Amino acid sequence: MEVARVRNHAPKRKRLDSDASETDAAINRNGDIDLSLLEAIEKSQTPLEVLDLKTLKKLVLGFERRLRDNIAARLKYPDLPDKFADTEIELHEEIQKLRVLAGAPELYPDMVNLNVIPSIVNLLAHDNSDIAVDAVNLLQDLTDEDILEDNDEPALVLVDALVENNVLELLVQNLHRLSDNDPDEAASAYSTLATIENLIEVKPAVAEMVCERTKLLRWLLGKIKVREFDGNKQYASEILAILLQNSTANQKRLGQMNGVDVVLQAVAMYKSRDPKSSDEEEMVENLFDCLCCLLMPLENKERFVIAEGVELMIIIMKQKKLAYGSAIRAMDFAMTKYPPACERFVDVLGLKTIFAAFMGKIPLSKKNKKERYQEELEERILSLIASLFSGILRGSRRDRILSKFVESEYEKIDRLMELYMRYLDRVKAETERIDQLELDDLKLDEDELYNRKLESGLYTLQLIAVILGHLWSSEHQGMRARIELLLKQQKLSKSHVVDILQEYHDNIGDGDGAEEKERSQLKIQKFITAFGQ
Repeated sequence: MEVARVRNHAPKRKRLDSDASETDAAINRNGDIDLSLLEAIEKSQTPLEVLDLKTLKKLVLGFERRLRDNIAARLKYPDLPDKFADTEIELHEEIQKLRVLAGAPELYPDMVNLNVIPSIVNLLAHDNSDIAVDAVNLLQDLTDEDILEDNDEPALVLVDALVENNVLELLVQNLHRLSDNDPDEAASAYSTLATIENLIEVKPAVAEMVCERTKLLRWLLGKIKVREFDGNKQYASEILAILLQNSTANQKRLGQMNGVDVVLQAVAMYKSRDPKSSDEEEMVENLFDCLCCLLMPLENKERFVIAEGVELMIIIMKQKKLAYGSAIRAMDFAMTKYPPACERFVDVLGLKTIFAAFMGKIPLSKKNKKERYQEELEERILSLIASLFSGILRGSRRDRILSKFVESEYEKIDRLMELYMRYLDRVKAETERIDQLELDDLKLDEDELYNRKLESGLYTLQLIAVILGHLWSSEHQGMRARIELLLKQQKLSKSHVVDILQEYHDNIGDGDGAEEKERSQLKIQKFITAFGQ
């Protein structure tokens, strides 16, 4: 069964303290303090009393004048930095003043009309990297999620203007010239990623634009390849997951850039050790999110198998570290509708590991003892087993899967029915709640009703019914007798399983095309027919 859900990302992280980085900028690499720059910073942090169109025009005029002076001085004295140093400090001061506009997003359309956006964006390519850093900080302020939250239209006007003036290209070009060894530049790299995330938040299409037009994906891959952990590596993993999450084009593009192999190398660092901090732990989850997104296009599933991703996931599962559940999730994505991954999984002895997990032998740390974690893991394990059955229809490999349900006196069928009853009870409880809502005249449409039931456990129940369908269709008399006995003990019959399969059959969507829908329905119909014989 198709399972294409990736965890939702946590709320956006708190930004780094850019004011601190401004003060640091006043201290040069020799440790000398630039008093004029400190004075400019102090002046720039004095709040303006009124933010209106008149103030905006005054700020823009002052900024454009200082920018012109700086350009003129640089052209006149290209080899004499002392001659244009003062204009650079003055330009820095004016950029800082513009940051106050983040407090008045309603003025953004006016700012665009004043045609100041091209000037701001072009600062990203300024020869003085400190000025480029100033521009990044300004853009991060102007696009901050908290500021734009209730200002959708002004935000979109600003973002459209930025994109039209090549902000994506210039942000990424500047990113490539920043050094991790310089604290200010490392902080600017972080701010650049935050700005890109802000732009995507306002205009989701930016996620594909930035990958089409720039080398951001290559920069992010380079960052997650680094062995040492830091905040920028963590943020790079998060941005990469965001770029991949809802974009088939980006998933395919990264696959063509050897992205599957690079992400596998990044998660391989945690095959036998746990992350050392909560931030590093979040990064590992981000990396697995990236891997799961990458495994949605068929061609990337093939790359995953070739790169021995199946073997790596099994090793991670055997090591029983924190990434255990994430490895099962990745295998679920890899094996969904891709028989070669299922075959490789059986060939490299993955059945023993996954069926140990299926029987409840799941390693649980203090962090993941939560009930929801266990439920998600059960769902993934059941989906993986259903994929094995769907991907391997005949031969010795299928016999090996079926034999797992026979060994130890059918204990795995017992476990299957235990899960069946648990999730059935949950669906019944949710159905009763929905019926009560309808009695209270709170009508829900059919799609909403079905989704509520899926969330309460119907999806997992359907997975169990599909696995029972595979077992029953094998015509193994011992397994059939065991299933009937267990159903009878719960005062149920085969018709109850048929009802669940029929509801699943009737609700299969056509998101993967009409032909795939028909194929999926035909498979379920065969199970329904087999139970009726």
